[in-house]
Amino acid sequence: MRRILLTLALTVAAFPVVAPHRLPAQDREGSQMKTLPQGELDVVKVLLAQERAWNKGDMAGFTSGYKNSPDTVFMGSELARGYDGMVARYAKNYPNKETMGRLTFSDLEPRLLDERFATVTGAFQLERSKKGGGNANGIFSLVLEKTADGWKIVLDHTS
Repeated sequence: MRRILLTLALTVAAFPVVAPHRLPAQDREGSQMKTLPQGELDVVKVLLAQERAWNKGDMAGFTSGYKNSPDTVFMGSELARGYDGMVARYAKNYPNKETMGRLTFSDLEPRLLDERFATVTGAFQLERSKKGGGNANGIFSLVLEKTADGWKIVLDHTS
């Protein structure tokens, strides 16, 4: 699987620059969503479901967007390998609704690489009280794999 992810990462880096569909925050549920091809729309729906779950304080719902596999990788301030390691990282860093705050994804740019893999880049904003850890924001790039359970994140690089 590591070889597949490395090959995929190199493929993404070498992928010709084509203007992807950009999905501004204000249009996520509106008219722009309707203009996305179905495959890209299905990928974006994974992130929107994660956003809804996070904002309800539903960590299990949020992490269900990731592939439950030992090969799943999260890269942020720490590296987490495997689904269980990634879930443990989230549980440690966001132990309750106050530390989770309110999550918003924006500037989503989905791109289907083939029938099995897709990428999404975007930005996130996390609004929290000072007691909850304060606000945070950044950017991310994801690689998703189409599984029997739908599109699942297999590589998450968030900064």
